Amino acid sequence: MDTRTQPIREILLTGTSDDIRAALVAEHPADIAKALKTLGAHDAWASLKLVPVEQQAEIFGYLDNDFRTLLATVMARGALAAIVMEMNADDRADLYKQLSEDQRKALMPGLAQAEREDIRRLASYEEDTAGAIMTSDYAALSPELSATRALTVLRREAPDKETIYRTYVIDSDRILLGSVRLQDLITAPAHAKVADIMETNTHAVRVDDDIENAVRKIAHYDVVALPVVDEAGRLVGIITHDDAFDVMQAEATDDFHRVGTVTGLEASVGSASIPMLYRARIVWLMVLVFGNIFSGAGIAHFEDTIAAHLALMFFLPILIASGGNAGSQSATLMVRALATGEIGMSDWGRVLGRELVVAILLGLSMACAIAVIGVVRGGPEIALVIALSMILIVIVGSLIGMLLPFILSRFNMDPATASTPLVTSIADATGVLIYFSIARTILEMP
Repeated sequence: MDTRTQPIREILLTGTSDDIRAALVAEHPADIAKALKTLGAHDAWASLKLVPVEQQAEIFGYLDNDFRTLLATVMARGALAAIVMEMNADDRADLYKQLSEDQRKALMPGLAQAEREDIRRLASYEEDTAGAIMTSDYAALSPELSATRALTVLRREAPDKETIYRTYVIDSDRILLGSVRLQDLITAPAHAKVADIMETNTHAVRVDDDIENAVRKIAHYDVVALPVVDEAGRLVGIITHDDAFDVMQAEATDDFHRVGTVTGLEASVGSASIPMLYRARIVWLMVLVFGNIFSGAGIAHFEDTIAAHLALMFFLPILIASGGNAGSQSATLMVRALATGEIGMSDWGRVLGRELVVAILLGLSMACAIAVIGVVRGGPEIALVIALSMILIVIVGSLIGMLLPFILSRFNMDPATASTPLVTSIADATGVLIYFSIARTILEMP
């Protein structure tokens, strides 16, 4: 059987033990992990255990937390402990936090003392802090070492470390003094001291700093890793760029969910159960149902005006949708800008002025387009009502979409909550009042 041309999943399902073993050795661990996730936990483990434990751990690292935890439930304690011993420190801690209390108690006796203590320490940090995603697999050097001696140390430590492209310099009390690039060590004179080669500005973060702050620093300074220190300035770990990318991806997913008013989804869409998907969506949908009652109440209040000018109802969906769309665009821009730090809370006044000008221009353009249809459907008076309503509704919708993220941030709420459905519901109710108030004023003038 030619394992090079067969899809990995097909080989895992129908191949012999030799075929599966050959495929697992030949393919990249990320591709293997993707294929394993399409199988049941028992079938996945039956394939995975055919390769050495070092490769098992490497593949394990590419599995998402949910499937990794599920896989752990079908493995013998000894087999799981052997894999955990080979995993990176941060991956070990992530897995430990996902396990049940009984699984933890079964796993820990199978680990070496150093690994047990490291897992407990890394798992003890609160979620959403730098400590929660850091790893203890970093290389450190003394400032008194020569360049030649430092390279010897790194050569010995490299196999067990996440990265050695930038190594951190600490004193005897583990106080972070600086960092040194591997390139600088290689090109430095043999007897040059590390203290003379190192850079002192490390851009370190505190272990209890917000995780998003750490991720932004990695992106801003374009570094492979960022050191993490405790309150005394002692080096306790590093955050690598790949872990930062995972955090950014998770944050982006959460923001997308909140934009769609989906909250509390604790698993991927592919693995989430029906009850989990229901709970994640029902709360905001119920809130928005009652929020839309205000739109209905506004229409009911202007029944006499509508009955006298039925042509107004033709334009109602167009105007209301335009306000909601303008508000959604504005909210999306503001939420993203606040999330990335492009703008801050103090910028709201400047952003408000700019958004007002843009909204006026958008409203005028859209009013010109819709006024022509207004003339055809209802005459000049209807066209005037439609045009004025379009301008005001777009302006108000845009300002609602722009201001709501700032207001939520001011009260320490996630600005992503200012999502498309929420902005649209508020803009709808406001648009109804604007539209029919203008219509009553103009069409019922004596």
